[in-house]
Amino acid sequence: MASSSGSGLTFKLHPLVIVNISDHHTRVKAQAQYHGGGEGGGRVFGCVIGVQRGRTVEIFNSFEILCDPETHTLDRPFLEKKMELYKKVFPNFYVLGWYSTGSDAQESDMLIHKALMDINESPVYVLLNPSTNPARKDLPVTIYESELHVIDGNPQLIFVRSNYTIETVEAERISVDHVAHLKPSDGGSAATQLAAHLTGIHSAIKMLHSRVKLLHQYLMLVESGRCEYPLDHSLLRQVSSLLRRLPTMESEKFQDDFLMEFNDTLLITYLAMFTNCSSTMNELVDKFNTMYDRQSRRGGRMAFI
Repeated sequence: MASSSGSGLTFKLHPLVIVNISDHHTRVKAQAQYHGGGEGGGRVFGCVIGVQRGRTVEIFNSFEILCDPETHTLDRPFLEKKMELYKKVFPNFYVLGWYSTGSDAQESDMLIHKALMDINESPVYVLLNPSTNPARKDLPVTIYESELHVIDGNPQLIFVRSNYTIETVEAERISVDHVAHLKPSDGGSAATQLAAHLTGIHSAIKMLHSRVKLLHQYLMLVESGRCEYPLDHSLLRQVSSLLRRLPTMESEKFQDDFLMEFNDTLLITYLAMFTNCSSTMNELVDKFNTMYDRQSRRGGRMAFI
């Protein structure tokens, strides 16, 4: 792999691409941990899209693709379907290359790189390093180009690093600024604040579940007559009042009542529209009658109504 590119292209990378790749990696890692796949969920792959104006390549967005990590082959039908869908939403964007995660470009990455050359003859490779040191100031993102070099008398494609700049539009600047200011007042990080918030929600749901479970067990014991404690009618009334507040959305009676009220609401709205239209029409007729009445006095014409 050469140190730097000599193509003379200028690359502009938008923050949305970095967020998409990071989100893709986080989801795959979380799913792997949930299903017992260990700490890491493997590498992720996707395509980057954008525009090229002359010597300037601007990467706006990205989408995921399916890749076999053993054979390093792409799921072509899935890729073509994704390209077709994104082309409908972003007609001016084209596939500029692909992305993946890892500490450095690997030899097997060239197989995927070559597989995309029928879509873009000179694709770019965006690599995100998810295991970087948080204390580093620079972004853990590297953009590679492919160049044909002669090595030991044989022409070979190799990856070369390219410089890039971060380009933002107004919406991205607002989003990034909002995220940057999401920090707690005690000086901690935004991730710490989010973790504390989610932990609080998890604890509240867990406590609610335990109390509902306890009430359910109590009611089952009361119904079976095996309750060790004396029957508390006040507690049963409170439980009954609490249950009446819950929407019984699965019952057939609820569906019938809901549809009846919904239809009544639509009918009232429909009648209100008719009334409004009738009032507008009456005002229009009154204006016509006033105008024709004035003309009838002059020319002997009859009124409109």
